[in-house]
Amino acid sequence: MLGFIEITPWHWAGFILCVIFFLALDLGVFHRHAHVVKFKEALTWTAIWVTLSMSFAGALVPLRGKQEAVEFVTGYLIELSLSMDNVFVIALIFTYFRVPSQYQHRVLFWGILGALIMRGVMIAAGAALIERFTWMLYVFGAFLVFTGIKMMFVGNEEVHPEKNPVLRLARKLFPVSNDINSQKFTTRLDGRLALTPLALVLLTVETTDLIFALDSIPAIFGVTTKRFIVFTSNVFAILGLRSLYFVLAGMIDYFRHLKVGLSVVLVFIGVKMLLEPHGQPEKWFQVAIPTGVSLLVVGVIILTSVLLSVTAARREKKVAQRHRDESH
Repeated sequence: MLGFIEITPWHWAGFILCVIFFLALDLGVFHRHAHVVKFKEALTWTAIWVTLSMSFAGALVPLRGKQEAVEFVTGYLIELSLSMDNVFVIALIFTYFRVPSQYQHRVLFWGILGALIMRGVMIAAGAALIERFTWMLYVFGAFLVFTGIKMMFVGNEEVHPEKNPVLRLARKLFPVSNDINSQKFTTRLDGRLALTPLALVLLTVETTDLIFALDSIPAIFGVTTKRFIVFTSNVFAILGLRSLYFVLAGMIDYFRHLKVGLSVVLVFIGVKMLLEPHGQPEKWFQVAIPTGVSLLVVGVIILTSVLLSVTAARREKKVAQRHRDESH
């Protein structure tokens, strides 16, 4: 790519510092005091994060070329779409633990900070594996096909914190207070360090994201193996998850078919990875699907699943209203 800049450790450091700055600004200024995040505020922040993400993609065009910009947008869309499924699981977790609305943003903030660290480690490990063993891309592809098919036939998620081994270990190591009317994660009980219920919620959110990352990280390697693009698209998608949660949490009925759409996306990306050459000897069934085509396919699948969900929800509301009118 003649004339394009080379990604150096300085670019990595600069990007990470910018992320830290935005996170500090978020918690230290805009959400310094616990409060209920209203729909309008959440929608504004969602628009801000989407705008920043697309601005970053636009900056990639003159700096790294149109191809990497398209790869970033495709990866971002995949990660953001998969995060939407995570949103509904987080809503179930908050309901299970009866987390007050004013403390939910704080849990999401630290949960997402932990998610960024975990995903950074997983991306580095995945990229190292692929560099050493190119055939790992086929393993990732087969895993995505299996996961997508499995997701298609699995029912709605249920939350079972009592079965979470991380929570079990935490309860063995530390006493747990009953005070959930505080945004603190630790307290003192009889002079001993103790966890608050909010800390258990945070651990549940973190372990849940780890499970989701096992699907999303291999999926983005189906788009590109460039570490900087993989990492930045993941970061932008995760950063927007907090505000996206408060936008979507009360609209679960309007996304009932999203899981099917996400499963189709995983299968598509998995098949794409299985069909592409990846430096292996040429075979008759190898097909290289352009990134632009992948972006279009993923976008159409997600949009279709959302439209079908909205249509079904509205139809049910009309039927319910008709029955109420007839009963009167």
